[in-house]
Amino acid sequence: MSKPQQKDLGKALLEIQNKIRERMKKVKYKIAVMSGKGGVGKTTIATNLAFALALKNFKVGLLDADIYGPDVPIAAGIKEKYPIVMDGAIIPFKGPLDVKIMSIQFLLEHDDDPVIWRGPLVARAIQQFISDVAWDELDFLIIDLPPGTGDEPLTVMQYIPGLTGIIIVVTPQRIALHDAKKAVKMAKIVGVPVLGIIENMRGFICPHCGKVTYVFGSGGGEEAAKELGVPFLGHLPLDPRVVKLTDEGQPFISNSQEEISKRFMNIVENLLNVIKQIETSTNKNERKE
Repeated sequence: MSKPQQKDLGKALLEIQNKIRERMKKVKYKIAVMSGKGGVGKTTIATNLAFALALKNFKVGLLDADIYGPDVPIAAGIKEKYPIVMDGAIIPFKGPLDVKIMSIQFLLEHDDDPVIWRGPLVARAIQQFISDVAWDELDFLIIDLPPGTGDEPLTVMQYIPGLTGIIIVVTPQRIALHDAKKAVKMAKIVGVPVLGIIENMRGFICPHCGKVTYVFGSGGGEEAAKELGVPFLGHLPLDPRVVKLTDEGQPFISNSQEEISKRFMNIVENLLNVIKQIETSTNKNERKE
């Protein structure tokens, strides 16, 4: 690459960073939801976290940063395509409870079209979703990351200024916890706070008799949190109704009388308490300095 090309590239990157900085100034809390492996219910957790916060009257945005497997639109029940562009900014679609949502899925002509890109294009797409989408004033931006510790999580951690932290979603079995530990260590290496671990699918609840069967084991997420020195936000059971509602694009937290809804709202309260503790600690350190 010639020096003029390097200069142009450097200028373009600086412009992107400035746009991201200005856009993210309007968002109070930026939280990424990730997992070490797939199939742990991460997208379901991220989507319902956004809806749960909206139920508490927060202004919420939800960014689907899983470029290869963008499932947030399904979980949010959004079938529209091609968001409009106004004044140079992409206008996100609105899901349940007025949550603002953006996903690469909205830009694909057919729902089953694959995204066949190499890493740099994926990183550029995420940068655009952060810098060019009109998120406007938000209390929370929830970012659904793909599994693993690759380009997408790294791009989000490096490019979002003041990232509040990440939440790790795990299931109880050993292999999921093994990968979750890698995700936690990645966050610590990059310098991003770990807000906590959520253990999903702890025990199958029989819809007929209510008996709980621990299909994947129990308590592994809590043990991993203690071992890694990060908060344990809570656990959720394996409930067939959650699968049905997610496939139908409905938040499972909408029925406040259901046991899983109560548990999830308790997880949200634990998360808000962790954020308050981090803010209190930061303010104390700033006063000392």
